[in-house]
Amino acid sequence: MTPGHPANIDINAALAEAEERYRANNPKSLTQHREACAAMPGGNTRSAIHVDPFPLTMVRGEGARLWDLDGHEYVDFLSEFTAGIFGHSHPAIRRAIERALEGGLNFGAHNATEARFAAAICARFPSIELVRFTNSGTEANLMAVSAARAITGRPKILVFNGGYHGGVFYFRGHGSALNAPFDYLLGRYNDLEAVEALVRPSGAELAAILVEPMQGTTGCILAEHSFLAGLRALASETGALLIFDEVMTSRLAPGGLQEVHDILPDLTTLGKYVGGGMSFGAFGGRADIMGHFDPRRPDAFQHAGTFNNNVLTMNAGLVGLTELYTPERARALNDAGDRLRQRLNAAVQRRGLAMQFTGLGSMFSVHMTDAPIRSQEDADQVNAKLRDLFYFDLVERGIWFAKRGMFALSIALDEEDGNKLVGAVEEFAETHAPLFEVMQSA
Repeated sequence: MTPGHPANIDINAALAEAEERYRANNPKSLTQHREACAAMPGGNTRSAIHVDPFPLTMVRGEGARLWDLDGHEYVDFLSEFTAGIFGHSHPAIRRAIERALEGGLNFGAHNATEARFAAAICARFPSIELVRFTNSGTEANLMAVSAARAITGRPKILVFNGGYHGGVFYFRGHGSALNAPFDYLLGRYNDLEAVEALVRPSGAELAAILVEPMQGTTGCILAEHSFLAGLRALASETGALLIFDEVMTSRLAPGGLQEVHDILPDLTTLGKYVGGGMSFGAFGGRADIMGHFDPRRPDAFQHAGTFNNNVLTMNAGLVGLTELYTPERARALNDAGDRLRQRLNAAVQRRGLAMQFTGLGSMFSVHMTDAPIRSQEDADQVNAKLRDLFYFDLVERGIWFAKRGMFALSIALDEEDGNKLVGAVEEFAETHAPLFEVMQSA
């Protein structure tokens, strides 16, 4: 399609109009952004939350609601990119933090909660026999991959197009110049035959297979069971360690997607909501692997980190995992998410739009195509301008989510909030159906 094609002109005009309303509606956020640019590159210290032409600044959150500098209220369907599963300032989390504060911070020693929290994690996730804490999912993946290389004595790491495992493991699009300098094999997600052909010439050099059971950043793309089972067999055959990155997907069932698929990785990485909304990461797995970190061993791996066992995270995480996001609550939230996603898909299918919501349970993403989405290559075929228009349209209607199209539910949301999202999507579909028709006929 040429730049001057009528379909492009129509979508460009609609998007320009939406961006102009966004500017007009959010003058205080624009001023805040300009001031922030004086002290931070692009006014930003977290790339994922930058939005063109400028990001909104939030000033308050309560339950499932957010308020921005300009006084607009939003229903929070982003939930801090899956980390905010408890909503904003849940009373039980607040009490846990307040108790921790009363006892003092920064002991420089073991505290009374960390072992209980570790035991709760080991009991919850099938593959984790022993666990170590970090401060983020990025750190957890870095430690897991580094351990795999040290244990196997091999250099290569199999990862996948569209994968995201933290700030130094970014394989979406063209990847990142700041990725950890490991020797990567880059496979195609959900294409086991191609992955086996990729690995075959260098299987003896393969230290680890690092995979998300559902790719989050690329658009909630589920791994097929046969693909994960094939990776499990490939790891066992080559002697590599299979690492499931469940930083996001651990919320999708009581024991994560490894429980759903009944496939045990050698190592699992965690983060996000498991820390109760505090900075958190963890990696764990088989006792013989994690035993390399036992400081009582003369050859123990060194793994330091001032805040690995910080009392705020330990206390908030323990309460969140054992009292709030119980196995029963996890099943209920994800069942509700499946029903909501089905309603959203029905709303756009009734109008015959080339648009769909992919995902599972409490995580889903919108794609402006009706073709199957099995990999980054499929996701790249969507109409990005229509997706941007969708973002500005729903934000104007008081729905907060990621501009790249990602939604994540929290336990603070209720049925009426879901109805509001469905209504906003129906209004978008009704208002912009002609654009879809023009794009489809082009």
